[in-house]
Amino acid sequence: MAPRSWPGVIEHYKRLLPVGDDTPRITLLEGNTPLIPSEHCHRRLGEGVRLFFKYEGVNPTCSFKDRGMTMAVSKAVEEGAQCTICASTGNTSAAAAAYSARAGIRSVVLIPDGYVALGKLAQALAYGARTIAVDGDFDDCLTLVREISDDYPVALVNSLNPYRIQGQKTAAFEVCDVLGGPPEFHALPVGNAGNITSYWLGYCEYKEQGVTDRLPHMLGFQAAGAAPIVTGERVDKPETIATAIRIGNPARWQEASAALAESDGRIEAVTDDEIVQAYRELSGEEGIFCEPASAASYAGLKKLAAEGFFAGRRCTVVATLTGHGLKDPDRAVATAPEPEKAPNDIDAVVGMLGLG
Repeated sequence: MAPRSWPGVIEHYKRLLPVGDDTPRITLLEGNTPLIPSEHCHRRLGEGVRLFFKYEGVNPTCSFKDRGMTMAVSKAVEEGAQCTICASTGNTSAAAAAYSARAGIRSVVLIPDGYVALGKLAQALAYGARTIAVDGDFDDCLTLVREISDDYPVALVNSLNPYRIQGQKTAAFEVCDVLGGPPEFHALPVGNAGNITSYWLGYCEYKEQGVTDRLPHMLGFQAAGAAPIVTGERVDKPETIATAIRIGNPARWQEASAALAESDGRIEAVTDDEIVQAYRELSGEEGIFCEPASAASYAGLKKLAAEGFFAGRRCTVVATLTGHGLKDPDRAVATAPEPEKAPNDIDAVVGMLGLG
């Protein structure tokens, strides 16, 4: 008999999700993403640290947003919606457009003009979303879609949608299923703060169900130019190369703060230079190509390690890498050296490689 294939997060975790037999499964078989052990980068954290990367870039639209979107769109269709709407810095728009297309309903996405990476914008357009570039930042776009969804018959599928959080919590279930329990520490990039909220919910529910017997400490990392939770103040003009977390007023600020407090965790800021260095190390040393915002989790772990945070600890640490590197191809090209040039001559190429 052929092995049973992965059915997507709704069907696999249906007993822990707010779905019934009549809830349609609008799925692209998201989830079941790899938990990759570090071969090299873990050495920068300390001798006693086991480091794993939860690589969400291999989801269908190449980011963790697919977990929440399968739930949000499935429930929207169950409730009779014919159109979804979202504000996005890129990843949400890609997922919303793809799952709406899968469901056979319309999709509208509002993006901040000039602040969305090419790879993400290309996805929303390819999936057929009505894409509108707004003269403003993400927070302006979110205000608009909230007001529109309040007054018109469209389903809001940003992380304000509670079903998004339900779908995204399944990543915590997967981590526990692979490790046999939660890590001691779980690190995440923090932008709109829906993901850290979701992971904490997932870990808590597994403990409540008796699947696990303890909880991890949550570690959140924001870009220094977009760090409202770190500073305690809204950032009106957030700036960072990590476009996915360029958010000055997170929709899940309160819930994320609660997760950090309840888990005895920490939230810190990392600079763009620290993010880029981590981004290079992940691809160049681990062979894992993630988008810059994803690298904030590992950059933050390195920063804590430099402060002695992991000194003397024997612990397991998971860092979520939220999206694939091809989400932002321009950044990959900008941070890499240009290809070397050579004549069409074997001796010249061999000489360049030092093989002669």
